[in-house]
Amino acid sequence: MRILIVEDDPVLADGLTRSLRQSDYAVDCVSDGAGADHVLASQAFDLVILDLGLPKLDGLEMLRRVRRRGSRVPVLILTARDTLEDRVKGLDLGGDDYLTKPFDLPELEARVRALIRRGQSGGSSLLSHGALALDTSGRRATLNGEPLDLSGRELGVLEVLMLRSGRVVNKEQLTEQLYGWDEEVGANAIEVYVHRLRKKLEPAGVSIRTIRGLGYLLEKPPHA
Repeated sequence: MRILIVEDDPVLADGLTRSLRQSDYAVDCVSDGAGADHVLASQAFDLVILDLGLPKLDGLEMLRRVRRRGSRVPVLILTARDTLEDRVKGLDLGGDDYLTKPFDLPELEARVRALIRRGQSGGSSLLSHGALALDTSGRRATLNGEPLDLSGRELGVLEVLMLRSGRVVNKEQLTEQLYGWDEEVGANAIEVYVHRLRKKLEPAGVSIRTIRGLGYLLEKPPHA
């Protein structure tokens, strides 16, 4: 899943990026409101972590513009502004949650999981596909009720394919969901992850098809 951090404090932004990437999120950072507004007008994210006191364009104004464009991306406001008026204004303008600085990292990560879960699957953390089940919150997969041993990247590919079950997903879409802008991506990385997933899923009848020139398709279960 892809997260955009909008934060002008480089130390905090770097710490959040490292922590969230360890949880297998693709994370990008922007340090000012105008840059974030430009990025969000042209690229898709699963969550925005937004500071309010930003240079060039205030966070609240940036949030107002995002919602005016009709974007429903979940926004977690993360700021030192802790008055009731600030909280109410941020939520009224379209923020989905509000966390004041300083904060505990486990709480932030729990809120991140909840907001992404709400945005991607209507509030449920469990995705199912025939014999395959994926707990997006706990980052665990099972096949026929047995734990499935997957790497973080393999889990990421599987989550994207399950969320788009029955639809073709191209390599660019998978890369965007798995990697941040500054992360190097091997030429055959996606093919490797898909190949590994196939070997683990096909014995239980879960099939990932390669559609030549288009991408990958997680075929719907026979009963779907």
